[in-house]
Amino acid sequence: MNTFTNPVYAGDAPDPHAFRAGDTWYLVHTNAGGRNVPVLTSPDLVTWTPAGDALPALPAWADPGRTWAPEVIALADDRYVMYPTVADRASSRQCIAVAVASRPAGPFTGHGDGPLLCQADLGGSIDASPFRNTDGSLYLLWKNDGNAIGADTWLWAQRLSPDGLSLVGEPARLLKQTEPWEGHVVEGPFLWRRDGRLYLFYAANAYDKADYAEGYAVCESPLGPCAKAAENPILRSRDGASGPGHASMVEHGGRTWLLYHAWPEGAEGAVDPGRQLWLDEVTWSGGRPAVNGPTAGPQRRP
Repeated sequence: MNTFTNPVYAGDAPDPHAFRAGDTWYLVHTNAGGRNVPVLTSPDLVTWTPAGDALPALPAWADPGRTWAPEVIALADDRYVMYPTVADRASSRQCIAVAVASRPAGPFTGHGDGPLLCQADLGGSIDASPFRNTDGSLYLLWKNDGNAIGADTWLWAQRLSPDGLSLVGEPARLLKQTEPWEGHVVEGPFLWRRDGRLYLFYAANAYDKADYAEGYAVCESPLGPCAKAAENPILRSRDGASGPGHASMVEHGGRTWLLYHAWPEGAEGAVDPGRQLWLDEVTWSGGRPAVNGPTAGPQRRP
């Protein structure tokens, strides 16, 4: 068939992050089904198959049950580095860990004796996203979990060491919640470069409500400054997808695609089926991205 329909995975797959290794697409997401970091594989971005737990053992300093929003980057020495959010026992906050594997699906093993990053006084640190700049330098983006303590939620960025295992330099604040559609939360950041411009995509509002949505900003560098787009949000509830967001972007066959989670309409916050995986194309005009979705009807396959 030359078409597909959403959702492309009907199971619970919150906070999805997709990447390609060889001829296979891999997707990791927030804990579900008894797995710390469930991993799915696909040959085509449309047909997804569960492939186990990418992080079968949590770090000794972390508690189970709150392992969120993992993202993975491949390094030149055939290593894969993952940045999951985990429950830090010492601070009782969500903090960012780092784990390493020799294969894209893992198993990943925790590195270090504690969190890579934990802004406990700012509510914790979650939603880490690695980024490789055009000169090969690495950066990490994340959100301080301010809404856990009634404080602002900032998106941050900081330089990573070449091996991806430590932070260097000073962190930079990129943006926080300021617009009505964002509610009290911005989160799930990732950077994407196209035609010389650097785009910061992010989700906003309450994750378990229909108001959750996706927007973007344009940044001068991975450390900012960044300016929010006037047309935000560019992805919002419709066509049976409620609260779409916390996305990752991929390019395939010369086309750009957004993978994101969404609740079935009317089931916001429900345990079953949870946040399903949706796929829609992103088109670009005048330096502005537009998400052609959520789309429940047939569309051309990647």
